[in-house]
Amino acid sequence: MTANAWILSGGFAALAMCGVPFAFAIAAAVIAVLTFSNIAPELLPQTMMAGTQSFSLLGIPFFMLAGELMSAGGLSKRLIALADVFVRHLPGGLGLVVILAAIVFSAISGSAPATTAAIGAIMVPAMVERGYSKAYAASLCVSAGVLAPLIPPSIAFIIWGVIAEQSIAKLFLSGVLPGLAMAGSIAAYVLWRARRDTNVERLPRATWPEIRLALRGGIWALLAPVIILGGIYSGIFTPTEASAVACVYALFVGFAIERKLTLRALPGLAIDAMKITAIVMAVVIVSNGFGVVVAQEQLAQKLAAGLLGAVESKWMVLLLLNVAFFLLAAVMDEVAIMVILGPVLIAIARQLGVDPTHFGAIIVTNVAIGMAAPPIGYCLFIGMAIARLSLWDISRAIWPQVLLMLGVLMLVTYVPAFSLALVR
Repeated sequence: MTANAWILSGGFAALAMCGVPFAFAIAAAVIAVLTFSNIAPELLPQTMMAGTQSFSLLGIPFFMLAGELMSAGGLSKRLIALADVFVRHLPGGLGLVVILAAIVFSAISGSAPATTAAIGAIMVPAMVERGYSKAYAASLCVSAGVLAPLIPPSIAFIIWGVIAEQSIAKLFLSGVLPGLAMAGSIAAYVLWRARRDTNVERLPRATWPEIRLALRGGIWALLAPVIILGGIYSGIFTPTEASAVACVYALFVGFAIERKLTLRALPGLAIDAMKITAIVMAVVIVSNGFGVVVAQEQLAQKLAAGLLGAVESKWMVLLLLNVAFFLLAAVMDEVAIMVILGPVLIAIARQLGVDPTHFGAIIVTNVAIGMAAPPIGYCLFIGMAIARLSLWDISRAIWPQVLLMLGVLMLVTYVPAFSLALVR
């Protein structure tokens, strides 16, 4: 490798291992390369500015805000109450409530952290009260929360669509079946575990009056994904415009229907959404400079050629990519991985002849698993904070779910029709 390549890879890795935030570590590595190569230092701010000009990226702050508004407006509680009346009588009923509520909330917010926080804040205390262990309850909320990158509208698919220059609407569709398969595998684990757990209280079947009351209260929450996704696929609005529609809908329901939102609370909710958005966007924007230098050095093409030259089998290359992505996701921010390795991954996919939409489904499935994988999965830390657990306790509880998710990843990787069925 050239000196610039060593500075980019080794410099960034060293700074990240020292605890430097990823955005700053990326920027420092790029600045070092620019200085060493006598390239005009104006390149970095120019590429950072260019990285903010994508219309699709506007969907990220709006979906983040929509999640905050819907959680504060009471929609998450309505969703949980609605799921509760249908599955609470089954073995592990409250665990199934977590999964169902997370699927619907994911289809509203598109954000794994927002889904994990909204569902976990309510369900972890409720499950502990019914006899479930705190670690299991928290791990289940994290596992259900990370369905959001796969269930449209997904912020992870928006980011990958911008990086790979692919149709975001098609990428959304490619995540539906993998997301439902992941939810089904976790639900099967919940049912299996419930038969062994004798401390858990079984709840009675809901009566018809209870079901009618829950449906009446949850109808506005159920309408949200219908409006958002229906608008996207009917061509009424784009995925980015759908994020703004989601915010307007959340404001309407929170003020006019639930009447739990107040004008005084809005600035705080906006700030919370901005904080999460800033973390994501800082990495995305700074990584544009990283991508320019990578392109100059032709690192993507060289790495792709080296990997494909060493390993001829297509299925083995895909397996190695999945293993590498999982190991990186365990110690590195998922957005940073997508943005930094995007050019390399895309070059490899092209040379392998992998369908771009199918490859996007593989990448985002990896991202979803990474958000729950120890030791630094983002949603894992949210679960720790909600349940007040140590990293060791929640990591030990979540490994069975992570292994099931990896099984779904293998299905997505080696059966293209599985993720492309709805697209086609």
